[in-house]
Amino acid sequence: MEYYNYIKALHLIFVITWFAGLFYIPRLFIYHIEASQKPAPESAILVAQFKIMTKRLWYIISWPSAILATFFAAWLLYLMPAWLTQQWMLIKLVFVGLLFAYHFKTHLIFREMQSDVIRYSSTKMRIWNEGSTIILFAVIFLVMLRDSFSWLFGVLGIVGLGILLMLGIRLYKQIRR
Repeated sequence: MEYYNYIKALHLIFVITWFAGLFYIPRLFIYHIEASQKPAPESAILVAQFKIMTKRLWYIISWPSAILATFFAAWLLYLMPAWLTQQWMLIKLVFVGLLFAYHFKTHLIFREMQSDVIRYSSTKMRIWNEGSTIILFAVIFLVMLRDSFSWLFGVLGIVGLGILLMLGIRLYKQIRR
């Protein structure tokens, strides 16, 4: 168990870099979408650059971080199997499942945009960008307050955060006009 803290540190490092990728890639999608609406040749130059940037971010940072965060998490669970009997961990694993669903859907959007298929507006991508934020808040509060966590307060807090984020996006959209 002397190496437990090293494994935990590596897990946290890769969770942070995974979230960094998940926070940044929708921003690149937004820039890509907006660049595609510009006149030529500006559009072609910008879109090509955003494709390179998203590809590097996705395959060099986001995917490896997701895999390594999961590997170190599994190792921690192997060392501490009793966690799997605790309610907070089971709920955390549900949120991790949602995070993977978000990651896989983001991967599909990434593949479409690499093939010049744009199905979403920049506003919808701004909303999509908040999905990982909500999951991050939920997991951090759950882990930090695992023993004293009020489930009703937590659920209301996450819903409130989602509402505040949506209102912020609407306000930003109005300011941009």
